[in-house]
Amino acid sequence: MSTFDNREDAFEAKYAHDQKLRFKALARRNRALGLWAAEKLGLTGEEATAYSVSIIEADLEEAGDEDVYRKLKADFDAKGVDVSEHRIRRTMEELLADAIETLKNEG
Repeated sequence: MSTFDNREDAFEAKYAHDQKLRFKALARRNRALGLWAAEKLGLTGEEATAYSVSIIEADLEEAGDEDVYRKLKADFDAKGVDVSEHRIRRTMEELLADAIETLKNEG
């Protein structure tokens, strides 16, 4: 095996690892985001946990964060909870950064 092949294998392994970490980080972010939103919606206990799972599932609808944002915004609007687009998106970013940091510290 040539040096080029070794480097290619290393890059592929790193890419696969990075994608796995990103998936885990997004799942953690979505769980935390769901709990954050559940609190604002007045949900507690099992209802809050179930809601956080619904946020994780919403993220599987399409690539990117728009599916999650739309679900949160629709749920807030349906309950009459006033949370701005900026606050939702900022919380999404902050919780993703926290999830990434946590995963880095675990590794």
